[in-house]
Amino acid sequence: MGIPVEALRESLDELAKREPAFAAALSRVGYPEPRISEPGYITLLRAIVGQQVSIKAAAAIWEKLDAAVGGCGDPRKIAAASEETLRGAGLSRQKVVYAQSLADEVLAKRIDLADLPTDDEEAIKLLTHIKGIGRWTAEIYLLFAEGRTDIWPAGDLAIQMEVGRILNLPEKPSEKRIRELAEAWRPHRGAAAVFSWHHRRVAPI
Repeated sequence: MGIPVEALRESLDELAKREPAFAAALSRVGYPEPRISEPGYITLLRAIVGQQVSIKAAAAIWEKLDAAVGGCGDPRKIAAASEETLRGAGLSRQKVVYAQSLADEVLAKRIDLADLPTDDEEAIKLLTHIKGIGRWTAEIYLLFAEGRTDIWPAGDLAIQMEVGRILNLPEKPSEKRIRELAEAWRPHRGAAAVFSWHHRRVAPI
């Protein structure tokens, strides 16, 4: 679902009013396209499959995994698959544990991805109880799959670097520093994150 295009633009316009450096960057690179993922089990499973591998490699593994279990979209298929089958599709031993942990959580209804807490921190806490889902993955899921507008993945290295560039800081700010800086951007920090990635792709270094 992601942040809808109009809401994304409205948030960035508001950020530009609050922060002249954002206004200047927005005039340089323009508005980003919305980044959208389907909410639910498949998106989280894709996140696990894609950890620490290239986009191309992740796509190839996903295709093999889908064929090996007869459909990745069904958590029962992953839960019932043998370690040999999952590893044969390209998952590491650790990712096998993570994938089956996610499937088990969903099947046992210990987590309902259609009804996560509305409070962002509570939702992040619930998601990170799943093996293999860290804070960054939880934040990215909530931002791109649920379109939560104030998610701020301050631990993301690219965001740290790009916020430093946008604000013309003398050095890359720390995670703590960009959390402090972004307090003034509430409740539009999700748009600030999307724009930071866009700026990194578009703006010449």
